[in-house]
Amino acid sequence: MRRLLRPLFNAAATAGFDIHRAATLRRLPRFLRHAAEYRRQSDGRFPLTFGDLEPVLTDFGSEAGIARGHYFHQDLWAARRVFAEHPRQHVDVGSRIDGFVAHVLTFMPVTVVDIRALESTVEGLTFVRGDMCRLDFFASGSVESVSCLHAIEHVGLGRYGDPVDARGWYVALGELARILAPGGRLYLGTPVGRERLSFNSQRVFSPATIIEALPQLKLTAFSAVDDDDRFVAQAVPAALANARNACGLFEFTKP
Repeated sequence: MRRLLRPLFNAAATAGFDIHRAATLRRLPRFLRHAAEYRRQSDGRFPLTFGDLEPVLTDFGSEAGIARGHYFHQDLWAARRVFAEHPRQHVDVGSRIDGFVAHVLTFMPVTVVDIRALESTVEGLTFVRGDMCRLDFFASGSVESVSCLHAIEHVGLGRYGDPVDARGWYVALGELARILAPGGRLYLGTPVGRERLSFNSQRVFSPATIIEALPQLKLTAFSAVDDDDRFVAQAVPAALANARNACGLFEFTKP
């Protein structure tokens, strides 16, 4: 049902109407009841006036957090793999700073490469602004541990200020393979399933497309987050070829 209604939601948002936000207004009476109850109980230390009202109407039945989905499982998977290998250095290209990179920074320094700017004084984080299609600041075969999580699917679509390049994803994969040292590890996470383009949002790859694009590397492990947001530790790439929007987690090494 959600998939069928998505075009309606998108059309409404384009017209400036947020259906999701409007739906939360039904919770307003509950908020007002709570405010009245608070005023009745108040001892005057934290008095409630009209100017103090700041309605948050979406959390009444929310969960404690999100322990599912692509980013949660992907970032945890990759951080655990890096921790287990414990390389002398780790380079990340385009992954989420407040997810995977933050995880790894708890036990080792990380050099982050992104086409977008980043202001940070976080200890252990070194930032290099650059295009992953041209990783010229790394010599060939010089990096023993590299990650690129939920980023390759965006390359060349212009979404993040990068040049439009229909083959950008392929060029970027080649650069990641080039800088990887012999015996090193590449951790790659990207949407997989029925291969398609959603311009300018992302691409969804067949798992075979990713593997075939890296003939100089060896796939040593493959995990996935399936269409139901469940983590599959030992997945079969071909089994995800017709997924709706799964996440493939590839671990490659360079022989």
